[in-house]
Amino acid sequence: MDRAGIDNILQQLQAASELASGVKKQPKSDEVASVDFSEKLKAAVDQVNKAQSGADRMTEQFVSDQANVDLHEVMISLQKANVSFQSMVQVRNKLVTAYQEIMNMQV
Repeated sequence: MDRAGIDNILQQLQAASELASGVKKQPKSDEVASVDFSEKLKAAVDQVNKAQSGADRMTEQFVSDQANVDLHEVMISLQKANVSFQSMVQVRNKLVTAYQEIMNMQV
C-alpha cells in the first residue's frame, strides 16, 4: 500500500471528523471531489496482498534455490510487505475509531 493512499484516507477521515464535530463547515458541492471510498480501500487491500504474495514467492524461490534470489532481496521484500500490512492495520484501527465516534454521536 503506498503512502499517498494511506495519507489520502487519513485526510478524508480527519475532514469527516472535523465536519461532524462542527469545527469545519461543509464545502460547497462544486469543491467536493468524487471519490469512491470502497474502491480506494479495496485497492489498498489488494496492494498489501500483492506485496505479501510477492514476498512469499521470493521466499519460496530462495528456499528452493530455483532462481538467483539473494537473501537481502528476500529480506527487503518481507520487510516491505510487513510495513504495508502494519500500515493497513493502523488505517483499519483509525476507521474503527471513527466509526465508533460516529455511532456515539447524539442526534
